[in-house]
Amino acid sequence: MDPGQASTAVERHLVFVYGTLKRGHGNHHWLAEAVFLGTTTLRGAVLHDLGPFPMAIEGEGTVWGEVYGVDEPGLARLDRLEGCPRLYRRCRRVLADGRKAWVYLGSWRQVRNVPRVADGCWHGPRRGGGVGKSHQPLP
Repeated sequence: MDPGQASTAVERHLVFVYGTLKRGHGNHHWLAEAVFLGTTTLRGAVLHDLGPFPMAIEGEGTVWGEVYGVDEPGLARLDRLEGCPRLYRRCRRVLADGRKAWVYLGSWRQVRNVPRVADGCWHGPRRGGGVGKSHQPLP
């Protein structure tokens, strides 16, 4: 490439998702411009079922999810959807397959009275758990 030319390559951030952003769930459309990069697990985290969505926290366990490559504006949109940094913190973690990815994690106080997802794989909102799709419009 000519040194005077600007690069057209888009930097992608890896993001590990484990809830409503997964394929087949209500907020997957937020990843419409992202690149699906496979499935894997996150060790050192525990998944809890809040009804309409799950929340992972640090702990002794494994969470199943999907990995996506998102651009900078896409990452900012996900931060807004996830209520980062108020509801979730975006943390960099090493996944079971060795890749480093952003993961949205909550805190123990947020999940202390809700059930743990025993197998670490969220399958959707509990019956009567509310709407599984965000009503926030895409920017």
